[in-house]
Amino acid sequence: MEARNGPYILSLSLEIDLLRSFIVIAEVRALSRAASRIGRTQSALSQQMKRLEEIVDQPLFQRTGRGVVLTNPGERLLIHAQRILRLHDEAMADLSGKSLSGTIRFGCPDDYAAVFLPHLLRQFSSQHPRALVEVICAPTPRLLEQLERHALDLALISLPEDTPNVDIIRRESLVWVGYPGLDPAHFDPLPLALSDPDTLDHVAACEALQRAGTAYRIAYASSSLAGLTALVRSGQAVAVITQTAVAPDLAILNGDPALPPLPGVVITLKFERERPAHLTTVFAEHIRQTLPLL
Repeated sequence: MEARNGPYILSLSLEIDLLRSFIVIAEVRALSRAASRIGRTQSALSQQMKRLEEIVDQPLFQRTGRGVVLTNPGERLLIHAQRILRLHDEAMADLSGKSLSGTIRFGCPDDYAAVFLPHLLRQFSSQHPRALVEVICAPTPRLLEQLERHALDLALISLPEDTPNVDIIRRESLVWVGYPGLDPAHFDPLPLALSDPDTLDHVAACEALQRAGTAYRIAYASSSLAGLTALVRSGQAVAVITQTAVAPDLAILNGDPALPPLPGVVITLKFERERPAHLTTVFAEHIRQTLPLL
């Protein structure tokens, strides 16, 4: 009986490849997006998850019209899977000699931090557990100033979509954002909640309204995304932010006849020096490969 049980137990081991795919699906909550990120077909990914459900003998996902959500067993497996993968990647990086150490001073705009940073830092940390990434959140103009002062090693920045000779990592749309049910036409002048005067959202909003001949006033100015969205949630102002950063409880108002179209932006990286340290270069390449898939 023992000889028979040994191979049977081994055949039901949790496979690293299956767990890695499972974690991606749990993060993006859609098989199609997960397939693009992993580089597999959706059919192959479905087969992987069917195999994983057979191994644990539990349903891991519940299909909905908007994607997939984890079942209770799925939530429990996710905790174990993240721990297993972290230890696996740490061991492989250490034994292969590819694990790097040191500190990177990284700048990131506030509206990208909440959306992108968890994914970027989690994967990089698993590959290089001895590397420390110190994050500074600020609008692009302030990050550029810190790069000039050599206070940062690397920064993720936003630039106008027509900026020439830029290594574009990702494109984003600027959108008007308000509290659900808010009608911009009821305001005269239109109250705005915007970032610093030299930021892309501030400039784009004011120029678009001026071209449209729409009266406006700056009701609130802050470099903090939390501060801007707080005022929007109060129903007292309209903001302009990147579409990726729009919270689920807020409404995108693009297309409203009272609001003119806005330009897009591109995301790129800027180094503090022409020849950055090896660790900084590796982190930058990680961002270039990962950010377009998030």
